[in-house]
Amino acid sequence: MALNPEDFTTLLLEERDDRLTVLLNRPEVRNAIDQTMVDELHQVCAELERNPKVLIIAGTDGVFASGADIGQLRERRRDDALQGINSTIFVRIAKLPMPVIAALDGYCLGGGAELAYAADFRIGTPSVRIGNPETGLGILAAAGASWRLKELVGEPKAKEILLAGAVLRAEEALRISLITEIHEAPELMDAAHKLADRIGRQDPLAVRITKSVFHAPAEAHPLIDTLAQGILFESQAKFDRMQAFLDKKSAKATQDTDASATSAPTSGNNDRTQK
Repeated sequence: MALNPEDFTTLLLEERDDRLTVLLNRPEVRNAIDQTMVDELHQVCAELERNPKVLIIAGTDGVFASGADIGQLRERRRDDALQGINSTIFVRIAKLPMPVIAALDGYCLGGGAELAYAADFRIGTPSVRIGNPETGLGILAAAGASWRLKELVGEPKAKEILLAGAVLRAEEALRISLITEIHEAPELMDAAHKLADRIGRQDPLAVRITKSVFHAPAEAHPLIDTLAQGILFESQAKFDRMQAFLDKKSAKATQDTDASATSAPTSGNNDRTQK
């Protein structure tokens, strides 16, 4: 593994052939996102940009992330804001080649919620509490919520969260599709890995290109779709997978024909029955 887990102080890493699991690990502050965590997430992104894999992000100790580290945030000034510290890493995560799964438990607030919004999939537990209380702290949710959230849940609900400080419980988040599955806490990571398994059964190049096309601006369509399909039509995986589909279909048709022939009554049997 190019990433050495021992080099990380705020993240726990587990790598498999087709995926990387990252656990936010600052339990003493409910996994608040500080500068060190941001820097380490950049290291993770750099590796996944070189060697694309599905990314699963979760938290530890029953919490996804309670937000940005308020102690650090309190001391940041205009020049810090202009650097876009959190927004830059969340944009990078959103643009990773392969899908990102956020497995949410407990608090998912502020910057933690914005990290979840950057994922392609969000699943959670019954204890999830998700929202953006930034305006109550005298700032705005500037790391993605102000533009991603209305695309995810619609403008009225986004304004309720961003302007009125609404914090959603799991069932409401599921109802508006901000999360797509609810699992009890002990089953959450298994569910995330099952979702990663489903992604893993698809052709990796097709997944990567589909994700890229999906996130392209509206004015890029349909040209970008046509160009992308041109690439995939020449891929070996396309020929192999389609041939496998046709072979399987042909084999099933042959089996059905043989089964019908075997079960059909013979003429002799018909004669005896008539007598």
